[in-house]
Amino acid sequence: CLPANQERLADGRLATVQFHPSAQVVMTAGQDRSVSLFQVKHFNLNPKIQSIYLETFPIYKARFSVDGEQVIATGTHHKMFFVYDMMSGSIVPIEKVRGVEETFLKNFELSPDGSLMLVTGTSGYLYLLSMKTKELISTMKVNGRCTASAFTPDSSKIYSYSKEGEVFIWDVRSRKCLHKFEDEGSLEGKCIAVSKNNQYVACGSSSGVVNLYTTDVCLKTSRPKPVKAIMNLVTSATCVTFNPTTEILAVASRETDEAVKLV
Repeated sequence: CLPANQERLADGRLATVQFHPSAQVVMTAGQDRSVSLFQVKHFNLNPKIQSIYLETFPIYKARFSVDGEQVIATGTHHKMFFVYDMMSGSIVPIEKVRGVEETFLKNFELSPDGSLMLVTGTSGYLYLLSMKTKELISTMKVNGRCTASAFTPDSSKIYSYSKEGEVFIWDVRSRKCLHKFEDEGSLEGKCIAVSKNNQYVACGSSSGVVNLYTTDVCLKTSRPKPVKAIMNLVTSATCVTFNPTTEILAVASRETDEAVKLV
């Protein structure tokens, strides 16, 4: 396969590569302030559909909405974010979300049912926004600093991983903390994922260790034992993700080349 974005290679580091939820399209976005869409056609031809350029806005993260009609993009040093409407072609800046007092808005997650956007703030604050209006619904807070969050597949719960190595489990409807547990041996939490069948939770830490837990154990005990501790990475684990059928877990570190392992 040739590079998916060969018709427009980025000038800076790519922060995001994501497939469209329903169309044969791949999106790239990153430090060169652009979001590009390519049609995934053949092994040797992926025509560019379009690129949008966001002036003075290096992109930290971009995601397709669940229905595939919008792209949400946050910047590396901005409190605003952009919504690109793919149907109308319009780029809408969300300058300020009322009730969100943050200097930067960078990391976020979208709920699998498409209704919510969870924004990670500083000092442990988590903001739940409506995807429809982009307005604040509720605020939650973890002890310490939150580094990563993941929705369960049915969008009913959120797992939030703190820099201090604790995982908080939230009920989305009541916004109450149902339970919290310590990730075994974690010096600093980095990334978290919940499998599509809701059977497993994977926690990746700064030491490179990725712990795999069963969700039922996570909800019951404050010091669960991992089913498996994956030790293959030697630098900080910065990405964990399950494949759709929960048979493969990908673990990766952006801190060194070729640090991607499939378990």
